[in-house]
Amino acid sequence: MTAHPELVLASTSPYRRELLSRLGLPFLAVAPGVDESPLPDEAPRALALRLARAKAEAVAARHPGTLVIGSDQVAELDGHALGKPGTPAAAEAQLAACSGRCVDFHTALCVVDTRGGHAVATAAIDRTRVVFRPLETAEIRRYLEAEQPFDCAGSFKCEGLGIILFDRIENDDPTALIGLPLIALSRLLRAAGVVL
Repeated sequence: MTAHPELVLASTSPYRRELLSRLGLPFLAVAPGVDESPLPDEAPRALALRLARAKAEAVAARHPGTLVIGSDQVAELDGHALGKPGTPAAAEAQLAACSGRCVDFHTALCVVDTRGGHAVATAAIDRTRVVFRPLETAEIRRYLEAEQPFDCAGSFKCEGLGIILFDRIENDDPTALIGLPLIALSRLLRAAGVVL
């Protein structure tokens, strides 16, 4: 038996851990330790892809002989990235800005396979469009007090009470909006020879 599983998640996010556990495969979760700051003029989609790859490569360098999964999500409003709010005031401002608007969520995925002695990376990205209904300040505050989504891009948890903030969600993979697109991940893992 090896000291660690063949599959490594380059994340300590509880949301991504829960999603990956749905596949029923043993895995190790490792903090990637990657600077997530955007580059000057970097588009949100490009930022998500770059960070997913950087996370997977950083962990793969420390865990040879494994398959490493990196993922990142960037919310986009009017061409600008919406980060994790961190505070109630920032979350309230984000949701107020999103009120009655469409927000795109780019969820990128990268699998780095180091089992052959050298790293081979494959990537995918999912775009989910969230259409917010018009939101009143009082309901934004009630929602934030109830769910406290301060560690979530866009300031909501769609798998929880955040669903009440929307008119609709347009996507191909409902798990992508939570943080790890399992349909694309399953495809990449099967291509790497993993039996699901």
